[in-house]
Amino acid sequence: MTTRRSLIALAAIAALSSPGLALAQAKIKVAAIYTVPFEQQWVSRIHKALKAAEARGEIEYKASENVSNADYERVMREYATGGNQLIVGEAFAVEAAARKVAKDFPKTSFLLGSSGKPVAPNFSVFDNYIQEPAYLSGMIAGGMTKTNKIGMVGGFPIPEVNRLMNAFMAGAKETNPKVEFTVSFINSWFDPPKAKEASFAMIDKGADVMYAERFGVSDAAKEKGKLAIGNVINTQAQYPDTVVSSALWNMEPTIDRALKLVKEGKFTAEDYGQYSMMKYKGSELAPLGTFEKKIPADIVAKVKAKEKAILDGKFTVKVDDNAPKSSK
Repeated sequence: MTTRRSLIALAAIAALSSPGLALAQAKIKVAAIYTVPFEQQWVSRIHKALKAAEARGEIEYKASENVSNADYERVMREYATGGNQLIVGEAFAVEAAARKVAKDFPKTSFLLGSSGKPVAPNFSVFDNYIQEPAYLSGMIAGGMTKTNKIGMVGGFPIPEVNRLMNAFMAGAKETNPKVEFTVSFINSWFDPPKAKEASFAMIDKGADVMYAERFGVSDAAKEKGKLAIGNVINTQAQYPDTVVSSALWNMEPTIDRALKLVKEGKFTAEDYGQYSMMKYKGSELAPLGTFEKKIPADIVAKVKAKEKAILDGKFTVKVDDNAPKSSK
């Protein structure tokens, strides 16, 4: 009997020390709240990074999409009450509510897209500081336009959008000082038909390169035989003859850092903005792909030199959060 008990005890110890079980026990419970569909550019990058962590077996992941601003606080509280250790989302339109929930759950870690500051002990913020590849994509746009007219369609004129548009415009001006811009905002994060309509109006007035900050712009460019520059995600596979290049946002450096700190019990309130920059591989210029041979060689050389200068710390892309304006 004693031998049997000893064997059972040894088996229990072996099970507890098994790496598989330890990994299962170490899984972090993560919840995400999104006000738009998973497919929307910005949210898709956060969702992708969290799904990758889930696939690696690091986290248990739950997410809600299309949550209205009015419902955001309720969903956030439900996830916090449900024992999730990390809650991710975007607080831009619900700053007060999100911060209130974080205050009520001091032992839960919060990582939210925000224009505001982090708040101790548990409210961290991030943002898409991808102005560096946006500048590089602007350099390409300046070199590709034949009419010297570029159309730009954005969601809302908020800092997160403005800084990318301004960086793009500065890059285009570097390779083509004659370029003019038409800027428009559709006042929505996800309304492809409206973005398409705004794009058609710009193309009708001579724009031959479109800055696709929103879904719908590349569709308009494709229909009219014009070019587009993407933002946040790479859609060249869907638009091989239209999307020249894109400024990509990689959320993995931000998400992976937060998960590591939660796991170690060291998560604090901090600004994760820098982890979206090229230095940390948080952003990059998409491969030129189908346009590799179509972009003038001198432009490609200038872009590569500028990219190196950014990575070497010899060139800093200005962060300009002011609303961009049309040239005329």
